[in-house]
Formats: sequence, structure tokens, C-alpha cells
Amino acid sequence: MIKKLDWYIIKKFLGTFVYALLIMAVIASVIDYSEKAKDFVQHKAPLSAQITYYQNFIPHILALLFALFIFIATIFFTSKMAYKSEIIAILATGASFNRFLRPYFIGAAFICTIFLAVNHWIVPNANKKRIDFENKYVHDAVAYSDHNVHLRLSPTQYVYVQNYDYAANSGYRFSAETVNGTLLLEKITADRISYDSVKKEWTLYTVVIRKNNGLKEDLQILPELKKKYPFVPKDLYDDVDVKETLTTPELDRFIAQEKLRGRESLNIYYIEKYRRTAQPAAGFILCIIGVCISCRRVRGGSGLHLAIGILVSAVYMLLLQLSTTFSTKADLSPMIAVWIPNFIFGIVAFVLYRRQIK
Repeated sequence: MIKKLDWYIIKKFLGTFVYALLIMAVIASVIDYSEKAKDFVQHKAPLSAQITYYQNFIPHILALLFALFIFIATIFFTSKMAYKSEIIAILATGASFNRFLRPYFIGAAFICTIFLAVNHWIVPNANKKRIDFENKYVHDAVAYSDHNVHLRLSPTQYVYVQNYDYAANSGYRFSAETVNGTLLLEKITADRISYDSVKKEWTLYTVVIRKNNGLKEDLQILPELKKKYPFVPKDLYDDVDVKETLTTPELDRFIAQEKLRGRESLNIYYIEKYRRTAQPAAGFILCIIGVCISCRRVRGGSGLHLAIGILVSAVYMLLLQLSTTFSTKADLSPMIAVWIPNFIFGIVAFVLYRRQIK
């Protein structure tokens, strides 16, 4: 049963956490607006669109820093309880430290469960509108695709485009190969290609078609050829921001599609997928660390506890950045990269917990 002591601590926990979120939402919005105000004026962004943008920006920034919010909130109100000798009074009644931790477990589990669902479904939907707004009113339009793009369209079909000019709707040095095992069945090359978004088909110019049938080779030269391929011009540009706009089921399907196409930067998308689960878990771990750090009254009071909390937060963010960099640049497993900081801080949490029990 949840008793009065539990309700007392849970209310302080949730109240401080929500207050921290509100303060950070205002600060982040003001900073972001100051950076983008010039772009808003230059691109004539309507006021209603700006308001909608910040409604979707706030969930993004709060979810990004969720673990740190729960950590700082825990330290802040627990330190105040320690300074007022409330924790000493609680333990003096015969309550064990485990009993004292119970409302923290309940509060942290409640918040982390909510943010688990938010990370997987709500934030990606908000990011779709946020990134659409930024592409329209903040960032310049993408003019060219990546260079030397190879795509695998099916187990037997591969295409290559040297580069694609989005403004001119033209791609250059195109080739499409149909392969069966080690046998090249057909190769189509074209000097230039363009895409018809209405008919959803490609037009190839100055086309050479080579077909192999055993020892027999057929050669055909055409001035123009219309073909349908299962890709569109935007697939030629590796837009890493798309990972933030997909719900987890959509992200799984996107990863499977990009894996089939032979995309090399898949670790970026795997990191995003695993981060959505690891981040709420990090919040729970950091909550336990926060309690153990701030439950004792020390000289310096809340200020010292908050300073320690900020230092620990910085170390956590540094570890997360290092591990993800190793994953994207040195091919470290994305799951291991995302969970390394949680594993390290989980050990720290366990050590601090054991010390408090003793």
C-alpha cells in the first residue's frame, strides 16, 4: 500500500520534476527563437506556424534531456529534505533506507514508463511537424543529392547515380544492373535521368542496354527510355534527420528498407531506435544515484549537491557521445554503444546504494 510518507515524497518528486520541465521548456524556446528569429523574418513564417512549431519543439527538447531533468529534480528536492532534517526524522522512526527509497522507485517508474511511450510514438510525430517547419522556413532547400549513390532495389537489381540536381530534376551517369548470382543479365546505362512525380516513372536519356544470355550479348541504343524503379529522387540523399520523425514501427520498416538498399550509415538509425528505450532506463538509474548523493546533510547544502549533479550529468552526456561516436565511426554495436553509459552508471548506483545501506 502507498502510505502518507510515500505520497509526500511522490508529490515532491513529481512537482519538482514538472516544474523543472516547465522552466527548461521556456528557456529552450527563448534560446531557440533568438537563434531563428532572423530566419523567421527572412522566410516570412506566419505567427500561427511559429506557435505550432514551438508546440512540437518543446516535446523534442524535453525528451532529449529527460534523464538529466529527473536526475536534477531528484537531487534538488531530496537535498532540501536533508537540509530540513526530514530524512533523519524518517529514518529515526525505524524505517529502513530501502523503505525510504520506495516512493522514489514508484515515482521514477511512473515517469519513465510515460516517457518510454512518449519516446517511441509521441515525440516522432511532433518531430515530423517540427522538421517540416524548419525545412520550409529555416533551412535552405537541398540542391544536390549525395555523390556516387549505390542502391539495391531488390535481391537482383542494383542502380547507381553519380549525382542528382533537385532544382533541374536531373541525375547524371545512371546505371541499372540485373544480376543473378555472379551472372550479369542486363545492364542499362544513361547519360541523364529525370523523374515524373505524377506518373511515378523515370525517363532515361541516351540509353545503352546490354543483355547477356550465355555467350550471346545483345546491344541496344535508344535516345530515350521510360522505366519504373522503386525509388524516388529523395532516396538519393541520406537525410539523417528522418530518423527522428519515424515512430519505432516505422523506423524498423525504414531500417529494413535501407538495409536492402545497401545503405552504409545504418548505425545512426539503430542508435536512435535503442536510445528511445535506454533513455528512460537512464532516468531511473540516475534517480537512484541522485537520492544516494543528496540524502545526507552536508556543508554547502543544496548548492553542493546540485554542483555534483551537474558534474555527473556532464560525465553521462560525455560517455553517451563517445560511445555513439565509436558506433558510427568505428562500427561498435549500436545497442552496446547506447547502453554503455547505463551499465557504467548502473554500477555506480549500486555502489552508492550499498554504501547508504551500511
